[in-house]
Amino acid sequence: MARRWWWLVLAQAASGMVAGPRERVRLRAISIENRGYVRVESEEPTVSYDRAAPALDEPSLRKALESSLREARFERSISVLGSTGSIGTQTLDFARARPDIFKVKALCAGSNFELLATQAEEFEDSLEMIGLSDSSKLEALREALDARGVTTRVVAGDEAASECAAASSADVVVTGVVGCAGLEPTVAAIRAGKDIALANKETLIAGGPAILPLLREHGAAMTPADSEHSAIFQCLQGVPPGALRKVILTASGGAFRDLTSAELAAKPNEWLREKATTHPNWDMGAKITVDSATMMNKGLEVIEAHYLFGAAYDDIDVVVHPQSIVHSAVELQDNSVIAQLGWPDMRLPLLYSVAWPHRIRMPADQWEPRFDFVKLGSMTFKAPDNDKYPCIGLAYAAGRVGGTMTGCLNAANEMANELFRGAALEYFDIPRVIEHAMDAHKADFIQHPSLDDIINVDRWARDHVTHLASTPEATLFVA
Repeated sequence: MARRWWWLVLAQAASGMVAGPRERVRLRAISIENRGYVRVESEEPTVSYDRAAPALDEPSLRKALESSLREARFERSISVLGSTGSIGTQTLDFARARPDIFKVKALCAGSNFELLATQAEEFEDSLEMIGLSDSSKLEALREALDARGVTTRVVAGDEAASECAAASSADVVVTGVVGCAGLEPTVAAIRAGKDIALANKETLIAGGPAILPLLREHGAAMTPADSEHSAIFQCLQGVPPGALRKVILTASGGAFRDLTSAELAAKPNEWLREKATTHPNWDMGAKITVDSATMMNKGLEVIEAHYLFGAAYDDIDVVVHPQSIVHSAVELQDNSVIAQLGWPDMRLPLLYSVAWPHRIRMPADQWEPRFDFVKLGSMTFKAPDNDKYPCIGLAYAAGRVGGTMTGCLNAANEMANELFRGAALEYFDIPRVIEHAMDAHKADFIQHPSLDDIINVDRWARDHVTHLASTPEATLFVA
């Protein structure tokens, strides 16, 4: 395919965009031009929206203060969804290291029954429920549990994660389930009055319009478990209502950060595929490593920051910071900037999401070395290159439209990413097929979707991108 970037600008209509629940809204014509990411400097009053995170309001400040002032010894009962994945296993590392604080009440996995049985044996003393989403492995799980002498109640099938999320004795639910499969268990946890340690990005990126009202209705707290949003959340502790001016998301720049857009365009396809799956700073899965290379991960984080902290899109900045030491920052109304720093380590934000507002000391042999400014030496920052990273602009565009468009963006990206890793798409096709899906979704866009609407759009966008990958390129794109 011809290597030419395309961008999508989707603007809400000044009138007619405020619709009732599930009402489809006609979007204005798309302007295909390089809108990209534009840093907005304004002296206008800061606009605040509803937020998922417990910050920037009086109830959250009181809750954090009152909890912090209680005696230092406290316990946190947790339900772990996706217990055999990276998020789940790291959560159990905390429980293993500090059994005086963390009590595991429920474990749920997708299909890895062997590791699940091993985990259940280790935490049986506190365990209330074991869940396995793949019901075809239920008998194998029961045999593995019997062999270990585990008698804890087992649930299986499509509702297993939701049942574990609502486990009666759990205080907080760690949502380590991948994709839109994490939406329904998160809703079940919120309705059961549980706090959410958010490790499933679809919950807000796709489900934000439906999740925010539920959080308000049930009084649940949602704390972010990923590095950047945890950094922002930590920076906002003690910040009074109305004091936030800007959210500043930092980005490593991914595998191609040292190349210009022209140099990148000159590279052969197979070199791009190999390089895009190697991250310079973080040890992550293949999907998120490719998202880092395209910087779609940062675009998705912009949307998530909007829903978590109520910041307007014009008040969310992206800054490339190759060292990945400043994990993100906030600018306040008095021009102060507060940042959270540390060595690249995904465990700290996960720990804080579960323990908030407490700070837990972990055994030194299970943690990164303490941060040392002298060893660090120096840090650098620069603006993102819109020519090289058009996915950031697509995410800003989808976020400003809201409704089901963010879910469409997310699902189209996930499928494009998967097809790229499988050699069914080339690197430069990724933003093009995402744009194509967003354009096509205008016809069925829903401003105020239900959870079913969100799940249906997710499925449609994946199918749409899969179809694009099998369609002769001449019929899809203008050279």
